[in-house]
Amino acid sequence: MSLVPYLVYILLFIGAALSVVAKKLTIPGALLGFVVGVLTYIGGGYTGIAMLALFFVMGSWATGRGLKKKQELGFAEVDKGRRTAGQVFANGGVAAITGGLAWYYPSFTHTLQLMMAGSLAAATADTLSSELGTILGRRFYNVVTFRKDERGLDGVISLEGTLAGAAGAVLIALVYSIEHTWNMELIWIAIAGVTGNFIDSLLGATLERRRFIDNNTVNFMNTAAGALVCLLLITAYK
Repeated sequence: MSLVPYLVYILLFIGAALSVVAKKLTIPGALLGFVVGVLTYIGGGYTGIAMLALFFVMGSWATGRGLKKKQELGFAEVDKGRRTAGQVFANGGVAAITGGLAWYYPSFTHTLQLMMAGSLAAATADTLSSELGTILGRRFYNVVTFRKDERGLDGVISLEGTLAGAAGAVLIALVYSIEHTWNMELIWIAIAGVTGNFIDSLLGATLERRRFIDNNTVNFMNTAAGALVCLLLITAYK
């Protein structure tokens, strides 16, 4: 029996522990992150773990970048951006679910792995666009009306943030394509990331501003939209 899976689980546990020490995750967030990592690995293999790790690293970097300026503007997250269990599930829950399904239904592995990539592309796009857009953006617009709006409000976007989010989605797509065939799926994942990010902003400008849903719900729906876009595209082109 290969020891590789057990080594991966140990590394995931160590990574979760270090994220607590580095104050990137709360303890419940780290424990749930470990579960998300395990499910992503058993369904997505090394590529799944690589995409998840890339999202976490880029998200942590973007959250910490310009933290002093964000604090001055009043946009820094509670506890200096340390992620909670709710935030972990909101961003990684769809990846974990598709990973678990890919393991349980191996005949659908390819489709589910593509959906996993789409969800992580959307999560990455949203995180980078919001975190970097806040400090790099020059002009801010309401995604519904496209009129100028206040920086940091739900559903407010900037060109700089949108481009940063798209770049993040492309990076996830590139990681996915290293193991899989270099074909249209790379573009599909990028489209899924951008689409999920747009839906996130749309929900933020409407339902979240009215307090019908919270930010974690918006983020989960963002990643679900990214996965759904990939499902629709692979179904349409079969």
